[in-house]
Amino acid sequence: MIDTLEKPDVQLTQEEKQLKRVLIICSKGKLEDVYAALVMANGALMEGIEAKMFFTFFGLEAITKKGADHLHTATVGNPAFMPAMPTLLAGLPGFEAFASFMMKKEMDKLDMPHVTEFFEMIEAGGGEIFACKLAADMFHLKKEDMLPQVKDIITVGDMYALAAGDRTQIIFI
Repeated sequence: MIDTLEKPDVQLTQEEKQLKRVLIICSKGKLEDVYAALVMANGALMEGIEAKMFFTFFGLEAITKKGADHLHTATVGNPAFMPAMPTLLAGLPGFEAFASFMMKKEMDKLDMPHVTEFFEMIEAGGGEIFACKLAADMFHLKKEDMLPQVKDIITVGDMYALAAGDRTQIIFI
C-alpha cells in the first residue's frame, strides 16, 4: 500500500498512514489518458482503496455511450509517440486511426479490457464514476447520453465533497 506524508511530531499507526481513497479526475479524452485513469482506479480498488472518478471537459467523451469505445491515440504533439516520427507525418489523414488501431491491438495482446468493460469492472468493484456538470452543460450532454455506470452529473463542489476526509489523494489526468 502507499504511505501518505506523515505529520511532524505525530506517531501514526501503519493503518493511519495508508491511503484510504482516491479521486481520479480525467480531463482528457485520448485513449492513453483514459486508460491511465481506468488502470489507476481499478488498481486502487484491487488494493482495497476506495476509488471515485470524475470526468470533465474532453474526458467526458470516455463516459458517453457514443464515444467510450471509439477513443483515439494522440499522434500530433505527443513527443512520446514514436519519437523519430516527424509531426507532419503523424498529422496525415488516417494516421491517428491507424495508430489507435495498432495501440488497441497491442492492448488486446495483453488482454486489457476495453473501455466499457473497464467501467463495468470499476463499478462492480465498488468504484463510482461521475461527470462534471459544467462540462456536460457546455457540450449539451445529459445523463441519458452517459454510460450506465455513470452515477451522476455533479458540480465541482460536489466533486470536492467526494474527496473530503482523511487519507484521500486527488489525481489529475
